[in-house]
Amino acid sequence: MARRAVSYVCQNCGNVTARWAGRCEGCGEWNTIVEESATGGIGAGPKKGASSRGRVVPLVPLAGTEAEAPRITAGIAELDRVTGGGFVRGSALLIGGDPGIGKSTLLLQACASLAKAGSGVIYVSGEEAIAQVRLRAERLGLSGAPVQLAAETNIEDILATLKDVPTPALVIVDSIQTLWTDTVESAPGTVTQVRASAQALVRYAKNSGAAVVLVGHVTKDGQIAGPRVVEHLVDAVLYFEGDGAHQFRILRSVKNRFGPTDEIGVFEMTSSGLNEVPNPSELFLGDRHGETPGAAVFAGMEGTRPLLVEIQALVAPSPLGNPRRTVVGWDSGRLSMILAVLEARCGLRIGTHDVYLAVAGGLRINEPAADLAVAAALISSASGVALASETVYFGEVALSGAVRPVAHATARLKEARKLGFARAVAAAATKPDADTASGAVLTGVDDLADLVARVVTAGDRADGPPVRDGARNALPAGQDLDD
Repeated sequence: MARRAVSYVCQNCGNVTARWAGRCEGCGEWNTIVEESATGGIGAGPKKGASSRGRVVPLVPLAGTEAEAPRITAGIAELDRVTGGGFVRGSALLIGGDPGIGKSTLLLQACASLAKAGSGVIYVSGEEAIAQVRLRAERLGLSGAPVQLAAETNIEDILATLKDVPTPALVIVDSIQTLWTDTVESAPGTVTQVRASAQALVRYAKNSGAAVVLVGHVTKDGQIAGPRVVEHLVDAVLYFEGDGAHQFRILRSVKNRFGPTDEIGVFEMTSSGLNEVPNPSELFLGDRHGETPGAAVFAGMEGTRPLLVEIQALVAPSPLGNPRRTVVGWDSGRLSMILAVLEARCGLRIGTHDVYLAVAGGLRINEPAADLAVAAALISSASGVALASETVYFGEVALSGAVRPVAHATARLKEARKLGFARAVAAAATKPDADTASGAVLTGVDDLADLVARVVTAGDRADGPPVRDGARNALPAGQDLDD
């Protein structure tokens, strides 16, 4: 009897090995290698038998005119913004997020909105029974929407059902990790099953013209679980972010073949579902206290949307030999760089202090333009001087201490002016468009030493807040509060 061929596949990265090991050589993760059959899927060899000659593929010139891809608008403005104007017919979209963050709620609301507009919508649940989906719809007040439901995990049965009915406009599959196919001999959720199921659904979307949305689980690191090839197969990848301690939810686009990437949509979780937040800047700044040291307002960009958010810093003496560095909503490595520049280039003695940094509202910031706002918040907290409440900050900080200009200065200034901010501090080389509507007065700084001098000088204002006694130790070397 012939021995059954097996292979060992990492469930995190898809790396295939000839024998089992505790640690994957591809990604370095522990206990992720699972034995799978090599008769099909990732570990399979080439099929035996006569090979086909193939067919001739027509070649066309590069030049030509193509109509814009038709879209299906969901009727939810924030969702349509992130997808680039709506779901593209014949496209496949992958959405991931932490458990309970609201993925199924958002997609059910989108299904109900499309169904009420007359579009055919099918919702396939692999995790919940039909009764559970109906209970959620009743709680959200969507039970009257003509959405067709199914509870199935076998991919062949799902495709047969979809081909047996008129082609819908949108198909939701929740989730891809629960599906399995007869062509692969492995358990549901393994790399081979996820890859094969995703390929089958993507082929259906391309052949039928229906938009297919796949829901994916995430790992403990916040990445979509399963092989990375699934993210390459689909046309768009969205991440649903948020914190259970906050009511805000951020839908972020990290890949989109039909629209801009790094676009975000902001939602608020309520008892009646997810509500859109058309003006997130005003919401993130709603509980702001302007006369508190260590708080700076950052004028950022998320995709094409300008967004104002408060950055909070706390610099306090540390009783420990190794001071703490705690960051929420920003890159910890970039914070270390800003602290090193303040120490080396500005003489700010905060190396023996605990440093805490947080982005208000549960938002995560990725762009380097936040460097100047972070530096301003750290300087303000270390010196005990509150920053001007009507000022925003944006700019990238170099290792030399120089402040570099960033893109979209005009859009940032317009958003600041719209929310009542009269001043902005940015790089001296910033050149906004000559438009009086931009409004805010721009103050340029060449380097962080200039920013330190401006913040400390503000502490001598007659109407300013008092300076703490401990601020003397945080000033640049050679400078005194009485100077």
